[in-house]
Amino acid sequence: MKAPVFFVVIAALIVIGMGSLFVVNEAEQAVLTQFGKPVGDVVGPGLHLKIPFVQNVNRFEKRILKWDGDPNQIPTKDKKFIWVDTTARWRIIDPLLFYKTVATERGALSRLDDIIDSVVRDAVSGHLLVELVRGSDYKTQDSSEERFLVEGVEIKKEELVGREEIFADILEKARASTPEYGIELLDVQIKRINYVEQVRVRVYERMINERKKVAAQYRSEGEGEKAEILGKMGRELKEISSEAYRKVLEVRGAADAEAAAIYAEAYNQDKEFYAFLRTMESYKKAIQDNGRLVISTDSDYYKYLKEAE
Repeated sequence: MKAPVFFVVIAALIVIGMGSLFVVNEAEQAVLTQFGKPVGDVVGPGLHLKIPFVQNVNRFEKRILKWDGDPNQIPTKDKKFIWVDTTARWRIIDPLLFYKTVATERGALSRLDDIIDSVVRDAVSGHLLVELVRGSDYKTQDSSEERFLVEGVEIKKEELVGREEIFADILEKARASTPEYGIELLDVQIKRINYVEQVRVRVYERMINERKKVAAQYRSEGEGEKAEILGKMGRELKEISSEAYRKVLEVRGAADAEAAAIYAEAYNQDKEFYAFLRTMESYKKAIQDNGRLVISTDSDYYKYLKEAE
């Protein structure tokens, strides 16, 4: 009977010993609770003791955690409705206070939803859309002066701020409310801004109309250059044709003059033979294969045929 009792005692001591030891790794921080109430926090990593069956270890992340909010539809200062999708990075700096106030990471995320969403909504509604999407160093591509009107009041370009200043202000205001939960808010960023569906359709239509206007301008300029090129080509073609026609007339005139000189010289050498030769040539042209030549016998045109007969 003594041996079984001994083994039972040894087993109980082992269970109690294992239940009284716990390890916190480098990426964790822990809070000890006794009957649900916190009795102290363990920050440093390593091996630690607790009362078995009475105290529990609640572990929390020591690393940087992520918060992603739900996209919200928010109107800007210039009354443009946009979807805003926000993200943030945070960490637990006081695990005991964290456990007392929000208990779990899910509870912390819920508190961050309220804090960050409220600050982001105020920031977006208090600034123009152009301020949310542009940096402070933005410069227009052309020299035209931009004008911004809000409810009929013009806002000068010098009064605008960039998105860096807006995000920094959001972080500062949101960070002021997190230490009371044992949380340190490290960064808040708007990761996506987009128009709501109704506004997006109108924006796309305006963009398409602007592109069509630019395309029509390019077509008009192209048609003007085309007409100019065709006109220039037509003028050059007329100049070439005129010059060619002038040269043709010169060559033809010179050839006619030369032929007339040859004819005159031949005529002066033997007038009768020249008349006979020209008459024979005219017979050849006048009498065709399917035609007839009718002349009187006393015609001068018949003289050489009559003499030949």
